[in-house]
Amino acid sequence: MSDLATYGSMLLMGLIAGTFLPFLPASSELYLAGLLASRTGQPDVLIAAAVVGNVLGGLLNYCAGRYVSGLAGKSWFPATQAQLDYVGTKFNRYGVWILLLAWLPVVGDVIAVVAGLLRTEIKIFVVLTTVGKFARYAAIGLGMAWAQS
Repeated sequence: MSDLATYGSMLLMGLIAGTFLPFLPASSELYLAGLLASRTGQPDVLIAAAVVGNVLGGLLNYCAGRYVSGLAGKSWFPATQAQLDYVGTKFNRYGVWILLLAWLPVVGDVIAVVAGLLRTEIKIFVVLTTVGKFARYAAIGLGMAWAQS
């Protein structure tokens, strides 16, 4: 696989996994671990591609919350109104710091949607979600490096 295909596919996996689209949980993490285990590509570039893709996916969720009203009533939308209300309560309790948990499977998608619904400042959203998502992928990279040593 060429470098462009390797990094592009990692970015795409991160992006899809970062949205509320139905996808295998932890798929981007497994893909990253597989690429690292096979020593395909440079680890730092793979992690960067995963983070960029996943943050872009989170931004899609944020925009869905901010600009599209009434999603919770749609059968295809993965979050119910009750879930949105629950995360909204937590969001109001813990503030924007809850965005550090936007990397969590399923719950992270809801956090991003609620951030959009609550009109969280986009700069804060991007910074905090990037920190959380980077920490997750960096931990995978470090774990794989440790396992291979």
